[in-house]
Amino acid sequence: MSPTHSWATAFAPASVGNVAIGFDILGFSVGALGDRVTVSRTGTKGVTITEITGVAGPLPTDPLQNTAGRALLAMHEALQPGFGFAMRIDKGIPLGSGLGGSAASAVGAVVAANALLPQPRSSLELLKYAMQGEAVASGSLHVDNISPSLFGGLVLTVGIDHPRMKQIPVPEGIRAVIVHPQMFLSTRQARAILKRSVELSDFVWQTANLAGFISGCYTNDLDLIRASFEDVVIEPQRQALIPGFQQVRQAAMRAGALGCSISGAGPTLFAWAQAKDAHGVLEAMRREFAAASIAVDEWLVDVGADGAQVVEAG
Repeated sequence: MSPTHSWATAFAPASVGNVAIGFDILGFSVGALGDRVTVSRTGTKGVTITEITGVAGPLPTDPLQNTAGRALLAMHEALQPGFGFAMRIDKGIPLGSGLGGSAASAVGAVVAANALLPQPRSSLELLKYAMQGEAVASGSLHVDNISPSLFGGLVLTVGIDHPRMKQIPVPEGIRAVIVHPQMFLSTRQARAILKRSVELSDFVWQTANLAGFISGCYTNDLDLIRASFEDVVIEPQRQALIPGFQQVRQAAMRAGALGCSISGAGPTLFAWAQAKDAHGVLEAMRREFAAASIAVDEWLVDVGADGAQVVEAG
């Protein structure tokens, strides 16, 4: 059986990783921006990157050093399709923004390549290939951005070698406020500062918050979500990397946010708010960054955008 397509372009959305209380295991998709990856079949086995365009600036075209390239290499090595992959990447997510740019490129690559196979692979297999790409950017395997970019929505992923994915329902009328200060923050840097041990009391507190947050999502209990929406382990360590963090967070909470924290490794901040409060929360966060003379990009979105999908093929 021959492949249906000789080339395909996939769009993979941005994502908010961790969602305050689910370090490395929880994330949600943000369809307002993302990466477009085009993969073509070639007669030469292996993976090549022919062009990288968009907002991210210079990125390596060596597949071993590129998140999308590494993901596609993992896929190629595992499947041995009998042909090679040539890839073009159009970056729509700023580099080092904390919005899952490396994950989106890796996801877009494997989703586009999957459309070229005689027998497309399952989304769970694609997840495992894309994870290999994420390791290039962060130095470790984690799925809090990969899973929501691939599957869409608010996603909990348990396990690395044999990951299990669960999409979590989001109460109606919840909107995500996303504010990106225009600065670069390396994922490796943001992970390197983290302690390798956690106090028992903080472990219990964080576990209770994760359980309460997910329970609140399933039962539409906004008060429980608000009470649980606090990171007591990672955020206290990373906040010093983001100028004005405390002022922005406090302003969001005063404006009615259910919670406000760091998106992934940062520096982007996000908040959840009811629709009636969302514009006020956005204005409050914008105002505090402006007071610190920091320019921002901003988005106000529903929580739960679609996951990656092929948008063109031929």
